[in-house]
Formats: sequence, C-alpha cells, structure tokens
Amino acid sequence: MIKNKIPNHYILLFAWIVAIVATAGSLFFSEIMHFVPCKLCWYQRILMYPLVISLGIAYLLNDSSIRKYILPVSCLGFILATYHYTIQMLPQVNKVAFCSPNNPCTVKDFSILGFITIPFMSGIAFLLITLVMLMIRSPEEE
Repeated sequence: MIKNKIPNHYILLFAWIVAIVATAGSLFFSEIMHFVPCKLCWYQRILMYPLVISLGIAYLLNDSSIRKYILPVSCLGFILATYHYTIQMLPQVNKVAFCSPNNPCTVKDFSILGFITIPFMSGIAFLLITLVMLMIRSPEEE
C-alpha cells in the first residue's frame, strides 16, 4: 500500500481552494452571468458554501479532525451533483419534479464541449474535496 506523504496542511489548503473556486464560480454564474439557479443548484450551494468557512478554519488551525465533518457534506454534494448532471444530460431519467416548470433542472445554461455543465463542475469540486479528505492522516500518523 502506498502511503501518503503530503502534509495535511497542504491537503487542507487544496480543499479550501477548491471550495473557494467552486463558490466563486457559482456566484459568478448567478450574479455576473445572471443565470437563475434551479432548486438542485441551490441545494449544492447550501452544501458548498459552508465548506469555504469550515475548510478555511481547518487550514488556519491545521485541524485534520475536520475530515469527519467534511466527508458527509462533500459526499452528499457529490451525489446530488451527479444526480443533477444525470437528469440534465438524460432528461428522460427525471421521474421526480424537483424544479419548477419556469426554471427546470434539466436546462443547460452553460456548456463547454457539450458535456461540461455547471452541475458537472460542482460534482468535480465535491469529488476533489472528498478525495483529498480521504488523504488526510490522523495526527499520530504524521
């Protein structure tokens, strides 16, 4: 088994930067580009925005115990973003109407190369945070 040799401090910094970029991106799309977030987008924001604060504090205090609090949130965010991306790319899969008819979750307001959408980017951010949280070692291992 390969042991992780990256100090927790750098892992926390990376996770914090990912959360900051994801939050800034969502604010850019809504406040600058004027895209109205659907309900599933709001749920993803509700899960991402507090990570900026939690991971920032954990980084500043070099608190590796934050992992047990971040992982449930980042995993739930990844699942939600994956579901959102799935119904966006395959609207026929959408059996539950989460969003209003005026602002459906299946609309692609933004797309790069036909597959990189806002929920895709959200899912990548949650996945990165989840993976780096799994890399954190306990204080005894450091």
